[in-house]
Amino acid sequence: MDASEVEAQVEGFIARFEDGVAAQVRAARGSMQARLQGALELVYDNYNALAIGYGPTERQAGARLDDPQRLLKGEGSRVRHTVLDEPEQLSDPDVLALIDQALRLARTPFDPRRVGRTIIKSVSAKQRPRRPSGI
Repeated sequence: MDASEVEAQVEGFIARFEDGVAAQVRAARGSMQARLQGALELVYDNYNALAIGYGPTERQAGARLDDPQRLLKGEGSRVRHTVLDEPEQLSDPDVLALIDQALRLARTPFDPRRVGRTIIKSVSAKQRPRRPSGI
């Protein structure tokens, strides 16, 4: 799949949400892509949610982060996540501290000269509805 086909598929995932939520996802993606130039964007269209992660490689190590504010969720041995209720949370000092820490701890440094790309890691066959009934 070329980059435009991947982007169209991701846009299809986002379009399943109501307009306000879709706009927030697009804004958050834009913010992260601008901040993490050269990153791989890893997309998981799961049963419960659309999850998007960023890293210098496909391997993640977010479970190692020190999280004194307990913003990170999940029990995985490699990955933790935070739920964004609004894109502005990406400017929260505690969230920024986690991002900065992840950048410092990355075994492979981010290379802003590299062209970032999106990789669709998984698409669940069964999914919960993403729009309220009647929309």
